[in-house]
Amino acid sequence: MKQGRNWAYVRDQRPWAGAAPPGAVYRFAPNWKEEHVLSHLSNACGILQADGYKGYTKLYEPGSNGVPRSREAACWAHLRRDFHDFWTSTKSQIAREALDRIGKFYDIERDINGQPAEARQAARQRQSRPRVEAFFAWSEQQLLRIPGKSDLAKAFRYGLSRRDAFSLFLTDGRVAIDNNPAERALRPIGIGRKNWLFAGADTGAETLARAMTIIETAKLNGLDPQAYLADILARIHDHKINTLNELLPWNWKALHPEAGSQAA
Repeated sequence: MKQGRNWAYVRDQRPWAGAAPPGAVYRFAPNWKEEHVLSHLSNACGILQADGYKGYTKLYEPGSNGVPRSREAACWAHLRRDFHDFWTSTKSQIAREALDRIGKFYDIERDINGQPAEARQAARQRQSRPRVEAFFAWSEQQLLRIPGKSDLAKAFRYGLSRRDAFSLFLTDGRVAIDNNPAERALRPIGIGRKNWLFAGADTGAETLARAMTIIETAKLNGLDPQAYLADILARIHDHKINTLNELLPWNWKALHPEAGSQAA
């Protein structure tokens, strides 16, 4: 038996009222080596929101013009999880306070979800920035009080070492507070692994990635994926190649409003 990995890349502009439809792309790779993610994102630029995987590091390095191809936006959900795990196992009051402080950020995010990017940025500057700055100042103080080799100290150092990346969402209303949409996109892979157990071969895993790209993008666009696939598979053989864009989930939805919906 050998293991492989499926990567999920998600675009979803709905939280900031963007015009582009949401979508997910899955890519198979035989391992976790950075060469794969660098290949997947070789033509991408802008802002990348992800966990702390070291394979992304080269994407954040300045290019020949001194500007990085991608700006790093860190994920507060990953940092929160570290504090939650420590609090669950130890009932540490410091970890509990960290959770409460981060929870305030999420309270603000719930109130501005779906608003235009400019409004989100303004609200974050007014409400979130003071709390984020206070969180990092408080984090530095806690490191002076707790054992340096503890998992709690490790969580604080992780946040402080990526302070700029964790603060990027404050300056750009398009940036989410976490990359949970990508985490949710990977959930069907985990569930499927328990149901069908194996992909069978690398080629099977690549086919799975292509199928998941279609199915999950349909779901993100509010479609019933079964109805969507049944229709396009029935018509694609005779469909004109120069109008294939009509079968894309967001265009198909406009032509088939009666098809029902799938919660995104």
